[in-house]
Amino acid sequence: MFKKWLSLFRKDNLMDRAYRRSFVMLDLTREMFMKSRESLRNREDTEIDINIRDRDLEVNRYEREVRRDVFNHLVVSGSEMLPSGLGLISIIIDIERIGDYAKNMVELAQEHPGKLYGGIFEEKITRIEEAVADNFIQTRKCFEAGEKEAALKLLDKYSWVNQTCDDCLYALVREKDKNIRPGDAVALALYSRQLKRINSHLRNITTSVVNPFDRIGFNPKDYG
Repeated sequence: MFKKWLSLFRKDNLMDRAYRRSFVMLDLTREMFMKSRESLRNREDTEIDINIRDRDLEVNRYEREVRRDVFNHLVVSGSEMLPSGLGLISIIIDIERIGDYAKNMVELAQEHPGKLYGGIFEEKITRIEEAVADNFIQTRKCFEAGEKEAALKLLDKYSWVNQTCDDCLYALVREKDKNIRPGDAVALALYSRQLKRINSHLRNITTSVVNPFDRIGFNPKDYG
């Protein structure tokens, strides 16, 4: 299905431009995530060398452009590209939400004094961060190539991330690490949920490569 969408996108200037905008949005949100993570986890101060809010506004602007281009195309082209147009709009909504969570991470970093250390959860949190960072890169590749098998492998590779985020969150609620200060515990709980949501939105994008429009965001039937 996605291969057919790609061929349709490339035949039309408006749809192709909208499709290409989604890559720009993914690159922007990845940069936002990496800089936010650096500020929260690796810096004693709250400095960050990009303006996250400006980046977020830029992502929002691209989202509006994609919606406008898709709408204008569908008005004149009829129903042939309706599934692909709606699918693309669904995808850019996921990308925009990633930007929102990255912005939330910066807000958390600005309120948290010093570097956020994970206590007994540090190893798990670091593994999750590295997985999400790589998931950005691999999701973009899958989305651009439209390769079903690569998308299925990516969904399987990082299927553990969301559950591990939940494990950390609920262990914090149960006070498994008595040495973590209340402020750090709250920050880690928020951070683990933000990582989970970013990963979930990336997975939604990947499912668009293997699923029809009505199943975007759901596990492929032949995956589980």
